[in-house]
Amino acid sequence: MKRPLIASSLALWFALAALSPAHAGEGHDHGDALAAPSASGPQRQPDGSVFLPKPAQRQLGVRTAVTVAAELPRTVELSAKVLMDPNAGGKVQPLNAGRIEPGPRGLPDPGQTVRKGEVLAYVVPSTAPIERSNQAAQLAELRAAKALADKRIARLQELADTVPRKEIEAAESEAASLTARISAVGGGLSNREALLAPVSGVIASANVVAGQVVDARELIFEIVDPSRLRIEALAFDAAIASNIGGATMAVGDQRVPLTFVGAARSLREQALPLSFRAQGSALNQLAVGQPLRVFVQTKDKVKGIAVPVASLMKNPANQTIVWVKTAPERFEPRTVTTEPLDGVTAAITSGLEPGDRVATQGATLINQVR
Repeated sequence: MKRPLIASSLALWFALAALSPAHAGEGHDHGDALAAPSASGPQRQPDGSVFLPKPAQRQLGVRTAVTVAAELPRTVELSAKVLMDPNAGGKVQPLNAGRIEPGPRGLPDPGQTVRKGEVLAYVVPSTAPIERSNQAAQLAELRAAKALADKRIARLQELADTVPRKEIEAAESEAASLTARISAVGGGLSNREALLAPVSGVIASANVVAGQVVDARELIFEIVDPSRLRIEALAFDAAIASNIGGATMAVGDQRVPLTFVGAARSLREQALPLSFRAQGSALNQLAVGQPLRVFVQTKDKVKGIAVPVASLMKNPANQTIVWVKTAPERFEPRTVTTEPLDGVTAAITSGLEPGDRVATQGATLINQVR
């Protein structure tokens, strides 16, 4: 009877020991256990989709749009740069070498607005000492001859009753000629060349300071009209010039339409230069010489879906994807094939179906959810 009693007592003791909490020794505890992640927050699902609650969508500024299939122009992306419009810009260069002096308003600063015909600076001509001394000697001789001519005219006028009229007129003509020669030689010694603004616009570059000595035909100022610029793109396929249906470029988040001016008839760097004219207030953000991307829409068509460029993301495999809203709080990644369109939007040629709701804003934040 004692043996079954002892066995039952040991079983009860082991059961109580299993229910009591275990305590580690001093210095061997591992701290509090990590809290389980909240099931109601944004999280990536095992199938690659993202669960994004409505409050999180509003906080992240997620916006979506329903896709529509259409016939889109096939677009070619070209490298380009900004040039000044020859009819709305100009360069200021001196005709003679000399020293720079400020104009009535001082030397203009880059970005300063100027008007056509405004004096920007003066160039004091520089001459050799021997040439200057020869001009001064010639001026002295002319002044002496002018003084003698004036005295002769005075004597002839006193004898006007006895002297033929033609002698008086000849003396007056000689005096007038000497006066003009004195003015011409004197102006050459003291005159300075005024540098005038050829067009109205903004100073794009200023390359001088007061007192600087410049050579003839040296570039002093460049003036451009920021609202009228030329865009020059390089096309390695010369056939594009005869198949242009339109062109655009992206300035920030604005789409700027371009007007095709013409194509050159000589290659540059093995490419054909294409000239476009651009106008609008968005051009104020550009500078002459700035590199750009021009999107030339050809006359050929391609069937696709236009989506904003901000919708295009990359997955870990470096594939282009878009996030499609399949449920009120669920987004799925779709691998797509794209073509350029106009710099602000892109054409998706495969991977999407008409009617899919694509994330157009906040796609970057959705792509970062883990």
